[in-house]
Amino acid sequence: MPKKARRQTRTVEEHQTPCKQAKVETACPLLMKCDHPERVFESLIFPIKQEEFFRDYWEQKPLILKREDPSMASCYQSLFQLNDLKCLTSQGLCYGRDINVCRCVNGKKKIFNKDGKINYAQLKKDFDQKKATIQFHQPQRFKDELWRIQEKLECFFGSLVGSNVYITPPGSQGLPPHYDDVEVFILQLEGEKHWQLYQPTVNLAQEYNVECENRIGTPTHDFLLKPGDLLYFPRGTIHQADTPPGVSHSTHVTISTYQNNSWRDFLLDVIPGLVLDSSKGDLDFRRGIPRQLLMKMDLSESSKKLSGFLRNLADQLENGRELKSSDMKKDFILNRLPPFLGTSFDSLAPGGKLPKVDSTIRLQFKEYTVITVEPDQDPLDDAHKEMVYIYHSLKNKREAHMMGNEDTAEEGIPQTHGLRFPLSHMDALKQIWNCDAVCVKELNLASDAEKENLAVSLWSELLIKVI
Repeated sequence: MPKKARRQTRTVEEHQTPCKQAKVETACPLLMKCDHPERVFESLIFPIKQEEFFRDYWEQKPLILKREDPSMASCYQSLFQLNDLKCLTSQGLCYGRDINVCRCVNGKKKIFNKDGKINYAQLKKDFDQKKATIQFHQPQRFKDELWRIQEKLECFFGSLVGSNVYITPPGSQGLPPHYDDVEVFILQLEGEKHWQLYQPTVNLAQEYNVECENRIGTPTHDFLLKPGDLLYFPRGTIHQADTPPGVSHSTHVTISTYQNNSWRDFLLDVIPGLVLDSSKGDLDFRRGIPRQLLMKMDLSESSKKLSGFLRNLADQLENGRELKSSDMKKDFILNRLPPFLGTSFDSLAPGGKLPKVDSTIRLQFKEYTVITVEPDQDPLDDAHKEMVYIYHSLKNKREAHMMGNEDTAEEGIPQTHGLRFPLSHMDALKQIWNCDAVCVKELNLASDAEKENLAVSLWSELLIKVI
């Protein structure tokens, strides 16, 4: 096990709230009950305000919230406990896919996974005798409260939100010092965990990496988390954590977001489409590159020409050229959680009145939809004219969330859920998306038949209701 530096005094980033029931009533029940994404996030970082968090901490430095309140501890404990494993492992969980069993030994991760399905008695034996950490992947697939919290946070961030539960026996450490490529919120659920954070070697890292103990220096933060406490740190923050000896086991859940969600990723998504669109109206983009350019080792001679193209693209953006993001939008919608409605989602079907041309309609589930403009994906359409696509996550499977095994079509292509319309329908869709309510006959389309067909199509996918 890596050596631990001497514990330091509390840093300025650490906050401590008095043990007052009034404050708990404004934090924990909101986290467990409120349905608005912003209020869920605000209750998560309570008592820090959202404005302060994004101004002073987000992507900048760690935040440690010491609640020290029994009610908050009880609230967190209800999210996941060691005792939950016995029931969950009876549902056919497998090593590797659902659970990893590991321990940090001499600065390296040692894995104790077996083959096939997990036997609870063997899992508990490794936990007790080998002092192994149990890492439970994506518990929101099984725990309703985590499902509800994470799908609301996906609405809040506009980014996928995953989670892992770590259960570590006393006197043990599961993982060596490392940094992640995600923004991390850690909720301490059971027992105590001793944390050490270090200065990043790569700020806002975009990949996971293990760091050697002799390379990371002394901790910038050294502290204990207890039930009800929360820790946030930006991607790239080097960290390690152990359960102190002589206490009970530790359980915490790591809620993470913003993987591959940087300006780098957005540029890679939108620039190809911008170049393709520009080439349709600008002859210079369509001219051939110099002979034998691809055969040269040094491409610097092309830099001046490329910089001119980039200035051209920048001028277009400054003059209001529309950007089209499709891959990032589709990846988000395809892989995110469905909304938590407190009922069996499979039974959700269109209901209420069928919209007619004289009906007044209202958009619903707006936060679970994206609209893109793309070439027609119909393989029989050789022209590939641009169409409007509406994708939604209402029929996504909770069991597949963050597991890399989403629904697939017969061709092996990930299956999206949604609708396709001619580009002429965009103005009418903007009316529906931007108005609190709109009459079908007032939609900006040529005929009443088109207006009614649009409304019925959206109603069939649960995206509108008649009011």
